[in-house]
Amino acid sequence: MTIAQNAMIIVIGWQTYTIARTTMSPAGAAAQLGLIGLLQFLPLFVTTPITGLVADRFDRRWITRVTVSLQVLCALLLALATHQGWISLPVLFTVAVLLGIARAFAGPAFGALAPNLVPREVLPTAIALSSISWQVGTIIGPAIGGFAYAQAQSGAYWLAVGLFTTAFACLMTIPPVPQPPRSTAHPLRQIADGLSYVGQNKLVLGAITLDLFAVFLAGTTALLPIYAHDIFKVGPQGLSMLAAAPAVGASIVAILFSIRPLKTNVGPRMLIAVLVYGSATIVFGVAHLIVPAYAFQIGVAALAVAGAADMFSVYIRSSLIQLHTPDAMRGRVGAVSQLTISASNELGEAESGFLAAALGPVGAVLVGGGGAIVVTLLWTYLFPSLKNAKTFDPPVSRRDAQTLDLEATP
Repeated sequence: MTIAQNAMIIVIGWQTYTIARTTMSPAGAAAQLGLIGLLQFLPLFVTTPITGLVADRFDRRWITRVTVSLQVLCALLLALATHQGWISLPVLFTVAVLLGIARAFAGPAFGALAPNLVPREVLPTAIALSSISWQVGTIIGPAIGGFAYAQAQSGAYWLAVGLFTTAFACLMTIPPVPQPPRSTAHPLRQIADGLSYVGQNKLVLGAITLDLFAVFLAGTTALLPIYAHDIFKVGPQGLSMLAAAPAVGASIVAILFSIRPLKTNVGPRMLIAVLVYGSATIVFGVAHLIVPAYAFQIGVAALAVAGAADMFSVYIRSSLIQLHTPDAMRGRVGAVSQLTISASNELGEAESGFLAAALGPVGAVLVGGGGAIVVTLLWTYLFPSLKNAKTFDPPVSRRDAQTLDLEATP
């Protein structure tokens, strides 16, 4: 499924920019890339109050199955539109909205389902393994998408149709899983409880918002078509390499964590990883100014480092949020987390596109990378629980363990 999503995303971005460039300036086309990100984010923003509640009240398996089915329809629509020649910006914008709706409901359901499938004590390792599969898909997806588009413009979308269908078949094999106790409180009260929990748990709030602001500012995904088309001049296949580079770095880190899970000083290491992420983003943005002859190679390497640092942060943040959240609230907390992740990704793409239209792509990258560094330093002081998190275990769990030890002592 991740391969299909990333193959589609890279081609949607390329088609949006190239179609816009036939009638618009580079600044105007960059704004269209920003609009694509905004249209994916708005459905998530509107539906977040209910998506988490849905994940906590209904069978999470069927929620994921329905959302994957919607993505099959989106891929089919784009395949037909591209093959028959009626692909256009309105079509791409419509599909962006539908994909935003699908992801809005899928995120909390997938996130809340995972802890029901593996024992709590191996959840960090399971997250690392899941991240490997996700990152492998992120590596293969853009590469396949760019290659398939170069061979036949509708090829990437037809591939996505097949892969989404396969993912749906795999989801159908998941047996029934335990459902959290259903609260008798009013649905609005349950939504408020989820938001209140996030606000009161400073570690969860800090981890969620750190990702929100750092990736929102320093994300470069929306600008990759501009760099590939106008700065590096490497075409769609070069674009696929740029898009795959962060996932290569991320996969290496995920593999290391699956073999040797991180256990100590998790908070400080997460903060350092975000600082590296912002710094690598800056290097990518100015590579063509520093070493023009090797700008593309340096840009790819910088994106790989950024991806590795982001994976380091994601691994720690995801484990902390999952292990510090009761199962009965994971859907609602997951919805809040997904909102911030989507804000940092899709809304961040909109910010990057609009900022590139105003300052140029290089200015947008420099402002974003520098902003991520400033946010990380600020969060270190605003949320001391982040830098003080030595392990993944919630404080309550450690107290309970000590109590059990005392009770077991004769």
